[in-house]
Parts: sequence; structure tokens; C-alpha cells
Amino acid sequence: MSLTRQDVEGIARLARLKVSDADLEVYAGSLSKILAFVEQLSTVETAAVEPMAHPLAGEAQRLRPDAVSESNHRELYQRNAPQVEAGLYVVPKVIE
Repeated sequence: MSLTRQDVEGIARLARLKVSDADLEVYAGSLSKILAFVEQLSTVETAAVEPMAHPLAGEAQRLRPDAVSESNHRELYQRNAPQVEAGLYVVPKVIE
């Protein structure tokens, strides 16, 4: 599937992205390559592949110990904040 410049403009408008005219052709080419790769992946025969509940079935994943590696620096970081209340950052309301 090959995307046109108009397709990319429509996608950018729907995603509320500002894309310059110079970049439209580059994005059209890149997105077309991605879609071509997805189409190529969909042609692979997967009927005989058994679904997995977990990628490490029958194996254990080695994990590091859950240990604190840093001390709490909240007060230090919040000194630079314009407004803090009860240990939380106070920010302006952005929902209309």
C-alpha cells in the first residue's frame, strides 16, 4: 500500500500534528514502507503455530533483587517547584 501526500496530510490532521510541506513526502515514503512491511508479515503462514500464553513457557525469568537503590529526594526536588501542597506538585487546571 502506497500513501500519497494527501493521505499523510489527512493522517496528520486527524492526529493533530503539524507537518511541514517539505516533510510530507518523507513521511509518505516512510509510512508506505511500514505498511508494506506489515503486509509482508500478514502473508506468513501461522496456522500451525501454537499460541503461547507466555513467551517464557516452562522457564523462569531471572530478576534482580527488589532493593532500594536511591534515597528519597522529594523535598530537594520540590524546592524548585513553583507550588507544592502536601508533597504534591500543584499545576494549573487544563481541562475545560
